[in-house]
Amino acid sequence: MRDMLEGKLQRFEELERQLLDTEVLANSAKMTAVVREHGSLARLVIKYRRFKELNHQIAEAQEIILGHDGELRELAEQELPDLKQERETIWNEILSLTVGGEDANRSRLIMEIRAGTGGDEAALFARDLYEMYKRHCETKRWHIEILDHNATELGGFKEISLAISGEGCFRELQYESGGHRVQRVPETEAQGRIHTSAATVAVMPEPEDVEIDLKPEDYRVDKFHASGPGGQHVNKTESAIRLTHLETGIVVQCQDEKSQHKNLAKALRVLKTRLYEARREEEFQKRADHRKSLVGSGDRSQRIRTYNFPQNRLTDHRIGLTLHKLDYILAGDLQPVTEALIEYDRQQLRDSMGGMV
Repeated sequence: MRDMLEGKLQRFEELERQLLDTEVLANSAKMTAVVREHGSLARLVIKYRRFKELNHQIAEAQEIILGHDGELRELAEQELPDLKQERETIWNEILSLTVGGEDANRSRLIMEIRAGTGGDEAALFARDLYEMYKRHCETKRWHIEILDHNATELGGFKEISLAISGEGCFRELQYESGGHRVQRVPETEAQGRIHTSAATVAVMPEPEDVEIDLKPEDYRVDKFHASGPGGQHVNKTESAIRLTHLETGIVVQCQDEKSQHKNLAKALRVLKTRLYEARREEEFQKRADHRKSLVGSGDRSQRIRTYNFPQNRLTDHRIGLTLHKLDYILAGDLQPVTEALIEYDRQQLRDSMGGMV
């Protein structure tokens, strides 16, 4: 925790220096990225700076109390309880801001929803998940943008990639990563039998351009015709883009836009996010003592939630949460679920820390 906070402070101070750098000021794209990252770190770092100041003031007051100056000792004794109380308050605020890991306060993310087992019904469920997240984002006043999608003839999604931005979006939505299972009578089932199908969700923080150094020679660009359900062409020009990162083999493609240039820009955003996510995962694996959050592992293979339509029930298996209000949740009211997950993670963090750093 101490190392993470110190790292954030160092990065913040580095960004402060860059804001005064003439080269950065002359580069509008880099300036925008620096300002955005500086802003995303500000709340946490300013509180941590104050926490360090309070630690220093408390240490000084305790030293004065042990001294021989009676007048100063009396003043220090009066001041010490208030300093400790403020430190406790600030520490709790820092804990809340760090729930969910080092990237918790990022304001941009990429979400990928993919149909799993269940054929057409799984694709329809993936569409339902997309609609749920879309309505939730609208309620929170977050901006949501479709980067790419692969639709089925019945209106479902084999897969869909989204960019979401807004204060607190990653902190809340990161807990959606994993396997989602649905139990219901499918639209594709004439006999009225309950079927089980699945979809997977991946939520990844979107890095700033300055965080991922991606050069044109690092990836291969393939251009092809965009297509829709059934394979028919929806675009007669080669506007669709596929990027292959040469070192890692990561493949990204975008075909939603009619413009090749726009598809390339979107594909690069997704590729940078995937590379950043791979780097995050590598760092997590290196840290043997890294706190493994039960609710924040982000493993797509982990079944995290069941949506039971006949009983109007949602169950989050990670924390044993059951809510009989599935209709409201699918309509976009995810708040009861996200709040329960954040509180669970916050309690885990408190228990692991045992006290103030």
